[in-house]
Amino acid sequence: MNFFRFIISQEFLKHLVIAILGAIVIFSIVFIFLNIYTHHGDSFAVPDFKKMKLEEAREKADDYDLKIIVTDSIYQAKWPKASVVKQNPKAGFHVKKGRKIFITMNATNPEKVKMPNVVGISHRHAKATLNNSGLKVGKLIHVPDIAINNVLKQKVNGEEIKPGALIPKGTKVDLVLGKGLSHKRAPLPDLKSLKLKKAKTKIIESAMNLGVVKYDSSIKDQEDSTKAKVWQQYPPYKKSKKVRLGTYIDLWLTVDSTKLPQPDTAKIKIDNYASDSL
Repeated sequence: MNFFRFIISQEFLKHLVIAILGAIVIFSIVFIFLNIYTHHGDSFAVPDFKKMKLEEAREKADDYDLKIIVTDSIYQAKWPKASVVKQNPKAGFHVKKGRKIFITMNATNPEKVKMPNVVGISHRHAKATLNNSGLKVGKLIHVPDIAINNVLKQKVNGEEIKPGALIPKGTKVDLVLGKGLSHKRAPLPDLKSLKLKKAKTKIIESAMNLGVVKYDSSIKDQEDSTKAKVWQQYPPYKKSKKVRLGTYIDLWLTVDSTKLPQPDTAKIKIDNYASDSL
């Protein structure tokens, strides 16, 4: 009974009210402080720093109370030198003040790699070795020699290059190959319906060279060019046709499906009928 009387007493109720008011005041102060500290609701879209010089990017970041952090550098020949290539978070992403923006810069000069020694090996092995070193196969130059399709010389810009020499990453290396002591010929590859990258690979594997590449009027932008497929080649493909090693093959590309070889629907129907009959 004494406890019940204490609970309903004015003294207890007064202290209870004071405690509740004190809790409300403390909670309000903490909430207001956190709201100010975290800039609650005070977010904005990250500006686009791409193609800006580092100092320009930092100045723009200061205007938004952001901090620029350089994390990496790469080399892209078609991108402005010493400018921002990538950023994280991306432009348009909403952040609060004080956020760090991590960027990748475009190097002033391309990365250098050591020229491997591909002399004495087959052109296919040489292609793999060059690719693994960050280099590319340029022209295939065939000369009379008993070592058919073996690399006799490695050249850059018409000059022989020694193994170990430092050259820009992505450099095209021309290979001088033996074609035998006779006028050796090889089957012409069928390149129709292939994308450019795969067609190039098939041409090199056939010990031949990529000639002129032409895009028709269906190609409107960069995305179209990456999707385009070969609809015509010269010399034209024939099953039994052979050409000299090192022959240049010209390609015509399109995204117009009507120009590409169509599947043999009659054969498909026959095959499906045969499958259903089993």
